[in-house]
Formats: sequence, C-alpha cells, structure tokens
Amino acid sequence: MRDTTFTELRNHARAFFDLVEAGETVRVLRKGKPIAEIHPVAPQVPSWKRRAARPLQITGEQISRVILDQR
Repeated sequence: MRDTTFTELRNHARAFFDLVEAGETVRVLRKGKPIAEIHPVAPQVPSWKRRAARPLQITGEQISRVILDQR
C-alpha cells in the first residue's frame, strides 16, 4: 500500500491512478492521518461464469427425435 498526501495526489494523479490500475492500493493522508483509500475495482464477472457448468440432462425422448417427428 502506498501512502500519499492529498496535495501530492492532486499534483501527480495520473501516476497514482496508474498504480491503482496495476493493482496497488493508495492511502490518502491529511495531517498524517488516513482519510481515504483508493482500491482497484474488481473485474465484473457475469453470474453465469461464476457457477460451475453442468451437463444438460433431458428425460424422455431425445429432442432431436421430437423435432424430426414434427417436421
């Protein structure tokens, strides 16, 4: 974690946000006391990718047979 003052953050914002983008957290200090932390945002993963895939199971007739019979 990198500590910085608000003035230094304001003057060198691009460099600090490059650090955050690279995965580092930046803590902002005022009069030596922490007032904020800037964290990288976790990547958004769609909910369907968070679950383990299960094979599709269909009971009864095969779907391809039902489609062919209805043609």
